[in-house]
Amino acid sequence: MTDLTDLSKIIASKGDKPLILSIVNLQSQEEAELQRKLQELKFKQELRKDWILFIVRDVVIFSTAILFIFAVSGYSLFTQITGLAHLKTCA
Repeated sequence: MTDLTDLSKIIASKGDKPLILSIVNLQSQEEAELQRKLQELKFKQELRKDWILFIVRDVVIFSTAILFIFAVSGYSLFTQITGLAHLKTCA
């Protein structure tokens, strides 16, 4: 029992308030855990944003450009074919 009393006197005389420090330490650990989770969420959000930009920029715009090229080529071919057919009928 004297060891416990001596230990309590040492803690009391030290003045570090170990209970408060342990609570603060737990709070800082919780804050660090929350900060880590927040960083993970930000990373996932950035990754999702990058994928959306990739899909819009590369897939949609590329597909639209290909369709436009096909439409212009088809129209050009159509006008040439009808022009030749018109020349044959007139001759």
